[in-house]
Amino acid sequence: MVSVQNLAVEFSAKPLFADVSFVINDTDRIALVGNNGVGKTTLLTIIAGLQQPTRGTIGVPSDTVIGYLPQHMKLNDSRTLIEEVRLAFSKINDLKLRLEQLNATLTTTDNYDEDKYQRTLDEIAHIDQLLSIYGSDNCEADIEKTLLGLGFVRTDFERPTSEFSGGWRMRVELAKLLLQRPDVLLLDEPTNHLDIESIQWLEAFLKQRNKAVVVVSHDRAFIDNVTNRTIEISCGKIYDYAVSYSQFVELRQERIAQQRRAYDNQQKLIHDTEEFIERFRYKATKAVQVQSRIKQLAKIVPIEIDEVDTSVMNLRFPPAPRSGDYPVIAEGVAKAYGDHQVFAGVEFTIKRGEKVAFVGKNGEGKSTLVKCIMGEIPFDGKLTIGHNVKIGYFAQNQAQLMDENLTVFDTIDRVAVGDIRTRIRDILGAFMFGGEASDKKVKVLSGGERSRLAMIKLLLEPVNLLILDEPTNHLDMRSKDVLKRAIKEFNGTAIVVSHDREFLDGLVEKVYEFGGGHVREHLGGIYDFLRTKQISSLQELEKRQSQPAKPKESAGPSAEAGTDVAPKEQRKLSYAEQRQQEKLLKQGKKRVEQAEAEVASLEAKLADIEAQLSAGATDPQLIENYSATQKALENAMSVWELAVSELERLTP
Repeated sequence: MVSVQNLAVEFSAKPLFADVSFVINDTDRIALVGNNGVGKTTLLTIIAGLQQPTRGTIGVPSDTVIGYLPQHMKLNDSRTLIEEVRLAFSKINDLKLRLEQLNATLTTTDNYDEDKYQRTLDEIAHIDQLLSIYGSDNCEADIEKTLLGLGFVRTDFERPTSEFSGGWRMRVELAKLLLQRPDVLLLDEPTNHLDIESIQWLEAFLKQRNKAVVVVSHDRAFIDNVTNRTIEISCGKIYDYAVSYSQFVELRQERIAQQRRAYDNQQKLIHDTEEFIERFRYKATKAVQVQSRIKQLAKIVPIEIDEVDTSVMNLRFPPAPRSGDYPVIAEGVAKAYGDHQVFAGVEFTIKRGEKVAFVGKNGEGKSTLVKCIMGEIPFDGKLTIGHNVKIGYFAQNQAQLMDENLTVFDTIDRVAVGDIRTRIRDILGAFMFGGEASDKKVKVLSGGERSRLAMIKLLLEPVNLLILDEPTNHLDMRSKDVLKRAIKEFNGTAIVVSHDREFLDGLVEKVYEFGGGHVREHLGGIYDFLRTKQISSLQELEKRQSQPAKPKESAGPSAEAGTDVAPKEQRKLSYAEQRQQEKLLKQGKKRVEQAEAEVASLEAKLADIEAQLSAGATDPQLIENYSATQKALENAMSVWELAVSELERLTP
């Protein structure tokens, strides 16, 4: 158990937070949330013992181990991946070395009655017990399972860490941390460099932990799936709720609403009481009542409404100049680095106004294809950029490319041209850099503040094709919501590279999956894509299970798993499986019905517009509505086809 008591942190006499107190219990899974710059990372580093607070104390039992994963870390590049990860078991290795030394001592001992001999036996027994607790016999198996879960392949194990990118290096450090099994695990933005599959693996791992976890993350789906308690830092205070983040948001709103109602009622009571006192103060017949009201007024304890940070990023992309019908067309695009083929035979067409997502495991070529579209790297095949296409590009490392010695204002002033220079202060204010914040040096900004500053550059000139490579990394919840809404309202085309399921949900209408050297198109939103992938995986599993079982070569878990599971066709479904199948079937039918209703509605709308046009209507807005409705109908038909296909798979 970790106890935080009356913690306060000040920078240059300016308080970051004050009088913060809470307890981290043994099985808590805490989401530490709040706007960028409120002190989440600072609080984690203090708990980890890497920074001292201005005031207050952190109480940590002597036998409690705290593990901390920072947003940025450095690895020693002289080791291979497997050698680096084995450092997680350095304590176990030290114990084994000590055990060998003690056993060697016993072989040279002649006097078995000495106290030294008994102390040696006691120490050997103690080390044996510790090694049993740590599971020292499973170290290599745990290493392999953890690395594979985080997206590495076995051929990576002997590669030097110097060959891995920053995102993969973060996974190396995360693997070491998870293998150490600390009593309290502090994770600062662990999902920023993980793909969707690795995030889902990490979710499952953390949910199975029976020890404390504190997570700073702006991935709403991730923290909702992992945490059972939410601590928000806001306006220098904390608000602690024993619920998941989504429930916390609702309860927080209810609490503020209740406080406002109670405050309004109290203010009315005070006003009425003061009015009564003033009215009858000098009437002798009311003297007793007046004195009673004066005493009643003195006893009232004023109700305070929790201060809420209402600052929020105000983002709206400029109107997009009209481009050609097809901003990007890929024909047989391929890219290789030496013998490594990143992808080949890429074929797709992105229509004007479409919002699409690039998803897939790290290293499969999402950012590489973006760089091909931008013309930053050579490639094979043909990439056609449409007529009058103007691209606005947010690179994955955009926030790190800025000069750290410049101020926020100077950073924008150096790239702004023309009349925009007269509105820099207004633009910075819209991105929560108003007042003194615009004079901050870039080097003191948090990760989210740097991302917001980099985002401003996209507003300096109108574009009609947005290419955003991991735009939500480091952005807080509200800023992500604002960015998502701005992209949805943007009347141009958008390509979004992201692993954030919550951000992509309702934003994109088409998903391009990168994997195995190919790029596959999936119609529908991100959760339609995930459902399709899950069903596909189950089918592949059933195919493997229906194949004749191979003879066992060992008594390991994998060999047993291959023989214990009977083919689906050769056994009856259990009651629970029947219920689950019925539930999935019912959900599938509902999705088909909803898709059919949407198609019917759009067809009726399209018919109505066609009737008006046939009658001679020439309103430009009507023609634009006709084009938009046609596009919506095409998408709705695609969603309907996907839903029908899913239902057919589910139907016995």
